[in-house]
Amino acid sequence: MRIRWHGHSCFEIENEKVVVTDPHDGKSIGIRSPNVKGDIVLVSHDHFDHNAVRLIEKGETKVIREPGEHQINDIEIRGIKTYHDEEDGKKRGENIVYIFKTDGLSFCHLGDLGHELSGDLIEKIKPIDFLFIPVGGTFTVGPEEAANIVDEIEPAIAVPMHFKVGGLSLDIKNVQPFLDKYPDEKIHKVGVELDFLKTDLPEETEVWVFSL
Repeated sequence: MRIRWHGHSCFEIENEKVVVTDPHDGKSIGIRSPNVKGDIVLVSHDHFDHNAVRLIEKGETKVIREPGEHQINDIEIRGIKTYHDEEDGKKRGENIVYIFKTDGLSFCHLGDLGHELSGDLIEKIKPIDFLFIPVGGTFTVGPEEAANIVDEIEPAIAVPMHFKVGGLSLDIKNVQPFLDKYPDEKIHKVGVELDFLKTDLPEETEVWVFSL
């Protein structure tokens, strides 16, 4: 299994199929465009920095933009409606949290989640191996709320996303305020991509930080 970060909220999860989350076009937000073609694309909401499907689709790409249950080959996908803000979508609209399973591993991508999660939704998400969580604030939950969500879901791996990096034009925080919530021994910097096996997963939550 391989995970590669293409910046912002765009990840590539590759095994037999390539799943891509929330593709951006790069130039609109000041970073490099994703260099990947996806078999499955998950779009959490229809904002320009998350919906650039045209750049990464190929002839038989399956694009999911709606909540509900989906099965594509052996990959189970579940989309749950949430909100892009703390006022039930009144400010920035709806957001879809995606949970998917492949090769015995479970993933949850929170998109541009803008609020903390109810106990009912947390129970629908758990248990999870990889949790992709926005941490930059302004348009999403910030460092404090993100850390609370990680503590409640208890994933094996928490992967911060949607934070300030060099060149990014959005006014959001960098990753450090989120990392400050964790002891150094729980934080691992893994570069732009990572190959791993299920046996590599820790028994207690760790934070794996990707970099461009």
